[in-house]
Amino acid sequence: MKKYLLIKMIFLFAFLPLKAQDLTQTENYVYSRVYLEPVVSSSSTAKQIQQVSYLDGLGRSKQNIAIKATPSGKDIVTPVEYDALGRQVKDLLPLPQQATQNGGLFTAPDMTGAVSVYGNASNYYAERKVENSPLQRLQELAAPGDPWKMGSGKTQQYQYESNTHSEVKKFVVNTSWATVSGVAVGTPALSLSTENTNYVSGGFYKAGTLYKNTITDEDGNKVTKFTNGKGQVILVRKNDGIQNVDTYYAHNEYGQQAFVIPPLAVKAIETAGNAIPAEVLDNLCYQYRYDNQDRLVEKKFPGKGWEFMVYDQQDRLVLIQDANLRTTTNNFGVKGWMFTKYDLFNRIVYTGFFANTSTRQVMQNALNSMTSQNIENRADRSPIVQNGENIYYTKSAFPTGSMTILSVSYYDSYPPGINVPARPDNILGQNTLVPSATTMTVNGITTSRTSNGLPTASYVRNIEDTGWTKDYFWYDTEGRSIGSHSINHLGGLTKVETELDFTGVPKQTITYHKRKDNEIGITVKERFEYDTQNRLIKHWHQVDSRSEQLLVENSYNELSQLINKKVGNNLQSIDYAYNIRGWLTDINKNQMSVADLGGKLFSYKVKYNQKDGIENPDPAQFSGKNVKAKYNGNIAEIDWRTVETIGVNPSLTPKRYGYSYDPMNRLSAGYYQNPNNPYSKENTESMDYELSGNIKNLYRTGVIGSGSNTATLIDNLEYIYTGNNLTKVNDYAHNPTGYGGGGNIISYDGNGNMLSIPDKGIFSIKYNYLSLPNSMELNKNDIENITITTKYGADGTKLRKENTTILSGYNGTITTKKTTDYLDGFQYLVTQSLNTGGGIETLMASSLSRRAMEPEAFTPIIQDPTIQPIGGRLTADLKTPDLQFFPTAEGFYDYQKDQYIYQYTDLMGNVRVSFGRNSAGVLEIVDANDYYPFGMNHLKTGNAFFGMGSYKAYKFLGNELQETGLYDMNARFYMPDLGVFGQHDPLSASTLDPYGYAYNNPILFADSTGLEGEPVNGGSGPGGPAVIGTVTSPIDVGEVVITVKTSAMDKILTAPSIHSFTYGVGLTSKMPPLKKQGVDPRFANCSQCNDGPLRYIGGAGDPWGVWEILGIVLSSSEDSNIKMAALPLLVMTRNTDDALKLLTVEKEILKKPYSKSRPSYGKDQVDEVWEAAKQKNGKVYDPNTGEELIWDKTVKPRSWDMGHLPGHEYRTLHQKYMSGQITKEEFLKEYRTSKNYQPESKSANRSHKYEQK
Repeated sequence: MKKYLLIKMIFLFAFLPLKAQDLTQTENYVYSRVYLEPVVSSSSTAKQIQQVSYLDGLGRSKQNIAIKATPSGKDIVTPVEYDALGRQVKDLLPLPQQATQNGGLFTAPDMTGAVSVYGNASNYYAERKVENSPLQRLQELAAPGDPWKMGSGKTQQYQYESNTHSEVKKFVVNTSWATVSGVAVGTPALSLSTENTNYVSGGFYKAGTLYKNTITDEDGNKVTKFTNGKGQVILVRKNDGIQNVDTYYAHNEYGQQAFVIPPLAVKAIETAGNAIPAEVLDNLCYQYRYDNQDRLVEKKFPGKGWEFMVYDQQDRLVLIQDANLRTTTNNFGVKGWMFTKYDLFNRIVYTGFFANTSTRQVMQNALNSMTSQNIENRADRSPIVQNGENIYYTKSAFPTGSMTILSVSYYDSYPPGINVPARPDNILGQNTLVPSATTMTVNGITTSRTSNGLPTASYVRNIEDTGWTKDYFWYDTEGRSIGSHSINHLGGLTKVETELDFTGVPKQTITYHKRKDNEIGITVKERFEYDTQNRLIKHWHQVDSRSEQLLVENSYNELSQLINKKVGNNLQSIDYAYNIRGWLTDINKNQMSVADLGGKLFSYKVKYNQKDGIENPDPAQFSGKNVKAKYNGNIAEIDWRTVETIGVNPSLTPKRYGYSYDPMNRLSAGYYQNPNNPYSKENTESMDYELSGNIKNLYRTGVIGSGSNTATLIDNLEYIYTGNNLTKVNDYAHNPTGYGGGGNIISYDGNGNMLSIPDKGIFSIKYNYLSLPNSMELNKNDIENITITTKYGADGTKLRKENTTILSGYNGTITTKKTTDYLDGFQYLVTQSLNTGGGIETLMASSLSRRAMEPEAFTPIIQDPTIQPIGGRLTADLKTPDLQFFPTAEGFYDYQKDQYIYQYTDLMGNVRVSFGRNSAGVLEIVDANDYYPFGMNHLKTGNAFFGMGSYKAYKFLGNELQETGLYDMNARFYMPDLGVFGQHDPLSASTLDPYGYAYNNPILFADSTGLEGEPVNGGSGPGGPAVIGTVTSPIDVGEVVITVKTSAMDKILTAPSIHSFTYGVGLTSKMPPLKKQGVDPRFANCSQCNDGPLRYIGGAGDPWGVWEILGIVLSSSEDSNIKMAALPLLVMTRNTDDALKLLTVEKEILKKPYSKSRPSYGKDQVDEVWEAAKQKNGKVYDPNTGEELIWDKTVKPRSWDMGHLPGHEYRTLHQKYMSGQITKEEFLKEYRTSKNYQPESKSANRSHKYEQK
């Protein structure tokens, strides 16, 4: 699951004398002031954030005011209303005012500002209808805006019922236990119930035994969730318009989720007469097995082999093994396990590969038998030496031998070594923090400060060779990261220094980079200007000694939404507009109807609940797939006009896509409407789906053919599956300009990764242990053989790609090798001619090897038509390694041409137009793209370019298109012509969609990482598409099934995790390579913004327009023993969405559980419970069964359970916490109070049959 990190800025709070503001003295209030710059006394002119909340006589908020919070220095007022019963059934939107009252109460807030930012509406609020009962359950939810207001028929409906008989199947899990290699092994068996009890009859739950909650979205789509009395999800039911689509969740005797039975498996079981064949479990179901300490130890996902997990006595995950690691064909060449080692503070210190053929049970028994604490300590004087690299830790923790160390993390102090860069005393005038305690006096307060608790260095080894990337981190005396020094695997470096202001906001950054130690480097300087509320106003950029450029200048509306940005010193001025729900509606709205777009290059309109185009270009062919206005967050239509050639105006009638969706919110068709003939069916995609959600058929057209008035059919695809694995694609169009080939078998490895895609000319794919492709063999046209090898760091960072192309001709063969280096965003390309056959074949090699495998979609970049060899044939011409480009906040810097490239991107983040100033300083367009819904480029030539080593290869979602025609989405590769990924989804446990892209709704969701789709319109407001567990959510919420008992493990449950920094809490240290979004128009330092997709600080995808920013200190709000510091590339959380507060009555959706595991017991708590239970004879008995309990403290694990006294069960306490009856502190206090426990036998405690019902 995605991990959200909170930005922690160090502020100085000062509560000033009341006379400093005109606060209304006749009201109760809470007033706060946060200074954004240092002051020595109270100041009304310093940069600051001021807020006041006025309270009524019951202590409830009645008006919240953000004082002078707008860009023009006006107040923002948020009134709070209650009905006659004291319920807050309306959530009013923030209302910008026309002036400031310096904190005074607004008796009648001015609505003029609301009209200017929201537009005209009769309801500037979200409204709930709740039951007139003490439960106050939500019945109806209406979003702000007249189209969604109460009574419009476009609201969310909530219905509460109980099940009827024969409505829900009863699956039963019986666990059989055996001892294998000294370890208790539980094997669950799944079956349909044959019981006849008060709850079950005939394999079904009896009527009234389950809760049945149904949510109907604004467009009438329904999802129903059935839960039992324990709160466990039993069934999630949707409907695809033809049949129910059921997903069952089966729990074992101990309340753990043991099986997830997706819809296709449910149908297969019904077809088998309610028997459950083994192939149904293996190919279609999600399976989980636990040990006798409630830890997940084995899991199997459809299409993958089993994964095994081994824990130490502290319940920390130590070993993990997937199907490929159990073979000798993995990249290590031997069978083994991935291991993780910890220090005394449960921090991950190093990880790697452990060569060992033993079973999970043998490994677990070995860890159970350990008498030590299984921790590693620093060993600065006696390091481990591996491949000439010193690792400054002991190797006393398990395992102690046969290790290949892949990543090392250092904390507190810096590792020794002759090649370790010296810590600078100061960075840009800021003193750096030292490991030894330093006494400092600030504002009269003396403190001792040290780098203890902070990560100081990270070493990551290459997977495919023995090179290392080493990162060192420097902090200021406030513990904020202000510098980093990275030594890459080639010996070069990237050094980043950041000057922070008082609050930790970057004032400037300086990046120095060079590929190798002996090469000339490059220096990039950036500085930032902010307004009084720290909204980014200007971003300046400078390369080496060249003139400084104003990269972007931002303007905001009174809600702090970005409404204009001027890029390239006003080379283009880009306007943005939003609807009342904060969703982007327009880019350059006023230019859509202007012939030449008013000098702008792109105009774009997103229509949600409006439809202007045709409903269906061919109702007979696309029956039931009609374009309709949508109210649930789906997009009905998108219009756009693009200037693709300077001086040539596009058609005044915009291009348009109209979208149709099925009742499960999957895209069923995308109709392109040619401005000259909207019924031509050009560039159309139409999809049908299996019950499982996999694409079953795909119909795709190109442009109108010569001498025809209808579009050319280029794809008519039939998908054939084994389980969820796509094994064959039949193409009945027989047109090579779409999906190439058809009918060949696709093979897979044990981890569910495609091993070959013959239809694409890919005959061999090999993967490393992260399931990232490191070798491909291609033969597309019988005369061109291509070998592509890729190197990655152990954190998943792509480092180098080598393409060796052999072209056979009449005079012999031509061999060229192109090497692309990816180094901290700086991209290099080296071309070698290894063998030349002469003649025309030289041009063929130059052209073909530069094309993507969908050549009809792009014009190849011909940089050097002939490769000149030295000394004739069979000699190599090694050119000087050249830096090609690197990203900026608004696009790229073309280093070869000394040219800033700026980009228009659409709502999904797709690059539409790339432009810049040419050598004469004149605006030029260098690339333009249109896309099918699933990401393939429209079939046109002349303006959509592709080239290896070129920024023009970054297109769909800003990701890099490979020469194979696949997109590198970081965690997986994506095939836009098929709309599927080539590797199994690491997060499919939550989505139940192993290979599909963006939940089959690529218009609403974008998945730029290959891990999780994010709603592109930021629509997580009431009724918005991002509300997890509702009908518009693609995710069926079951339960957290991976339970580990220590908080240190909460965030590292799927190791080896892709792209995770080895600190142990999943801090992402790698942004999607060169992902470019610039300043996000939906999310630019808003004080009252709707949610937006996950963004990266320190990359081209940074919504603040800051590239490689340091200096923000992060901390985990839950894990007190883990403190995180910002690294060169950080992940930023979403803004708080006030609209989500409307759903607080749906606590299971909004409120997160305490953690993914139960809290740890208090110190000596277990001993206290045991001693208190002793009878006069000194013995302890199970209070439920009367059996004597024996405790040999030398034997691990403990032979008895900590049983809860009635009323103090973990589930009971947790439900009270989740419902708001008790705070988290009260929850933990109750949980850790010894008097609430009693010793119980494991069988009695885990059967739950003695619990008070």
